[in-house]
Amino acid sequence: MDGIKYAVFTAKSIRLLGNNQYTSNVESGSTGTEIKHWIELFFGVKVIAMNSHRLPGKARRMGPIMGHTMHYRRMIITLQPGYSIPPLIEKRT
Repeated sequence: MDGIKYAVFTAKSIRLLGNNQYTSNVESGSTGTEIKHWIELFFGVKVIAMNSHRLPGKARRMGPIMGHTMHYRRMIITLQPGYSIPPLIEKRT
């Protein structure tokens, strides 16, 4: 489960829970098949679809130096009807 960072709880992700779709941020280098294998193995569910998109890093300033955070990848995982996973731990900021 090293590839999955944390679950995402936004208005859209909560709305998608009704369609048995779960949203989480994952490592940028991990592939969809790796994530699918991890989800099915760890939670004992059947994944039928996965969608992902890469989100850009945010600009950050520390004094006169302008920098940015690393980009990250977000996956929307659709499970077969009848399966569900418990909520993942939310990232605290």
